[in-house]
Amino acid sequence: MIANVVGKIVANNGAEIVVQTVGGVGYEIKVSTNGAQSFKVGQEAQILTCLSVRENSMELFGFANQEEKNLFGKLISVSGIGPKSALHILSLGSVQDISAAINRGDVSYLKKVSGIGGKTAERIVVDLKGKMDNVVVESKDNIMMQNGESTAVSDAIEGLIALGYSAVDAREVIKQLEVEEKASEQILKEALRRMR
Repeated sequence: MIANVVGKIVANNGAEIVVQTVGGVGYEIKVSTNGAQSFKVGQEAQILTCLSVRENSMELFGFANQEEKNLFGKLISVSGIGPKSALHILSLGSVQDISAAINRGDVSYLKKVSGIGGKTAERIVVDLKGKMDNVVVESKDNIMMQNGESTAVSDAIEGLIALGYSAVDAREVIKQLEVEEKASEQILKEALRRMR
């Protein structure tokens, strides 16, 4: 098992990166679209990886952090979810957002992934609900999101995603707002004003 790769990022197309090690070997590593943003061409990096070995191929999957790798491991433990599907699920949003969606049984959130139908999304929820750790939604005030209970911040992020904004952009703009004691509608309106 290749647990990590250390080297220089020489290519990044948003779905995979190429890392050249000191020894001159270049590794092609598939990453989530969110994870890809963590790796800049020219930068030295240590990428946590998971090697997938199949009958006719070997593929490396990379992760921006240990949380992302742990969630990937949980997702591929579900029957019918392979490494590529798990990576597509990781592209939905942050680890916290995905974990919270699973904990609250949000099948429609998971169905946004191409190739994940209703039955597969339900299987993910049934297999993983309650197995996800309590998550902290990143915000200025570190608003807690326990056991998948929704908060105004996560609702506002989901609202922005539903309006076509990326999860990364939604999270970034909400981090800039004062969100304490505000309803999700108010946070959403302020975020939309700032995005325009």
